[in-house]
Amino acid sequence: MRTVLGIDLGTQNVKVVFYDFEQCETVAVEHAPLDLYQGDNGAAEQQAHWWTNALRESLLKVGDSVRDSVVAIGVSGQQHGFVPVDASGEVQAPVKLWCDTSTGAESDSIMADFGGKDACIDKVGNPILAGYTASKVRWFRDRHPGQYAQMDSIMLPHDYLNYYLTGEHCMEAGDASGTGFFSIRDRAWSSEMLAAIDPGRDLRECLPEVRTDNAAIGSLRDSVAERLGLPRGVPVATGGGDNMMGAIGTGNVSLGTVTMSLGTSGTVYAYSDRPVIDPKGNIAAFCSSTGGWLPLLCTMNCTVSTELMRTLVNADIASFERQVSTAGRGAEGLLTIPFFNGERTPNLPNAKGCILGLDTRNSRPENLLRSAVEGATFALRFGIDELADLGIRTEQIVLTGGGANSPTWRQIVADVCEAPVVMLRQEEGAAFGAALQALAMFENAGADLPALVLDHLERDAERSAEPRPSAVSFYQDTYSRYQQAVGKVAELYG
Repeated sequence: MRTVLGIDLGTQNVKVVFYDFEQCETVAVEHAPLDLYQGDNGAAEQQAHWWTNALRESLLKVGDSVRDSVVAIGVSGQQHGFVPVDASGEVQAPVKLWCDTSTGAESDSIMADFGGKDACIDKVGNPILAGYTASKVRWFRDRHPGQYAQMDSIMLPHDYLNYYLTGEHCMEAGDASGTGFFSIRDRAWSSEMLAAIDPGRDLRECLPEVRTDNAAIGSLRDSVAERLGLPRGVPVATGGGDNMMGAIGTGNVSLGTVTMSLGTSGTVYAYSDRPVIDPKGNIAAFCSSTGGWLPLLCTMNCTVSTELMRTLVNADIASFERQVSTAGRGAEGLLTIPFFNGERTPNLPNAKGCILGLDTRNSRPENLLRSAVEGATFALRFGIDELADLGIRTEQIVLTGGGANSPTWRQIVADVCEAPVVMLRQEEGAAFGAALQALAMFENAGADLPALVLDHLERDAERSAEPRPSAVSFYQDTYSRYQQAVGKVAELYG
């Protein structure tokens, strides 16, 4: 048996997938949880060593024979984070994550220094949002000047795992897209934006080569191989951001397919063969990891909302599914605006969650749960509409993430978005995508990755869903109410 190992560094856990590419079979999937520090000011941080410890924990849950079968490794990681590393290779501070909104003032300041939101979109393809790496770099400069002066490398979470595995520092174009200082059209660092972040320092000296291929970046270090229980000298692929690897793992490598991830955050993205720049800044203009582009919308709250509501009503997973399925469409008039962590799209970092329409008749657990699911889905429907406005058609939605395990939620997505929902037999899209990228590297230095991806994906017809006309009509009206309510929330917290 020969396998490729896909690693996904998420927000809540580290996942590993071992894929037997000769038998086209996933032979092992494991994970280990991650802690998360959250502050009242919107801070969201982790320690980098938590990631490597969780990686080891998840790998050692897998049998020796499976770990010994690994011939190549690919890494997926949460985007936008900021890992400052000094010249000795030590991480200098807790890692500020994608969901950290404490740097909103820095985002606004950078955009103002650059000439405003429109100038940012024109030059690099995106506005500078609070979640992006750019604002975190300035925050670090202003709050920790001594450590900042000693900073030698700027890394993203997936870069750091690559560095830990191989000792090599590089960055991939798709993941670099989420920093805020990478030109989407040129696939290169923006000297102008870097100067706006810190005019007193040439930050390019802290940034690595940007990779646009799927070749190996290096080999697994002997000491790390021993610690993780893996064969020595295994080649490690470029890897990428979780959305880019998720696109590979869900077959989103050609026009017409939209991937929707129902994870901690909610994401909607689609492959494009041209740069897609949203003048409004709602759709992130990212590069893909397959040579194209990946226009994407990300919400800060997806399963965040449903898990919070599940905790409030004290429902376990089985009860959650049962109650959501028995509640009627529209939850008897309840409407949840799921901005519990603030929100990125629309850009309302200080927003709060709202539950509208409560009365003595409908204030029941099943309605609260159903409303949370519908609200999270409406937030993602906004992404479908925005993609359509930019010329990106949705012929089918490939669904992934923890929320996709719910049959009721899958059907709600099909009805709300008026599109067929496709499920794949291979789960853990980002980790599986990283494994497939590693396979492409192993077999032929990354040649014809899209064709390889489609050869290894298998649809799960039993778990897929088709839109129902009566439900589509109902949700069109409810979605209009949702949009009106979001406008009021923006007035309160904008």
